[in-house]
Amino acid sequence: MKRVVVLILAVFFMTGVVYAKGLEVKKKAGDYNVEVRFDKNPAVAGDNNLEIEIRDAAGKSVTDAKVKVDYSMPAMPGMPAMNYKTDAALTGQAYTAKINLSMSGAWNVAVKITKDGKTSTVKFNVDAQ
Repeated sequence: MKRVVVLILAVFFMTGVVYAKGLEVKKKAGDYNVEVRFDKNPAVAGDNNLEIEIRDAAGKSVTDAKVKVDYSMPAMPGMPAMNYKTDAALTGQAYTAKINLSMSGAWNVAVKITKDGKTSTVKFNVDAQ
């Protein structure tokens, strides 16, 4: 009987991990609706894959913008501030990027969208585990 219960619990926990949803952030940036999805929730110290969907006011995907991701951790006692940048590449109807959060803690993330000479920014915070 114990084996059956252990087996059922093991299957339950494994399916929970398989279907775990990544971290999602939805915000407005000027005229754009932006959705940023991390592949992990919570974000982790190390590599994190991002998918960034940008839609205009009419709900149409924006695929002709230049997208950059700036991420930083403020200075702390005995440690200077850390600032990093990466470009996001268009993949289908969304932009993808990989960011490496070098340590656990609070990170500031800014997604910068440049189109037609105008830059709009989405800012949010992420706690890496």
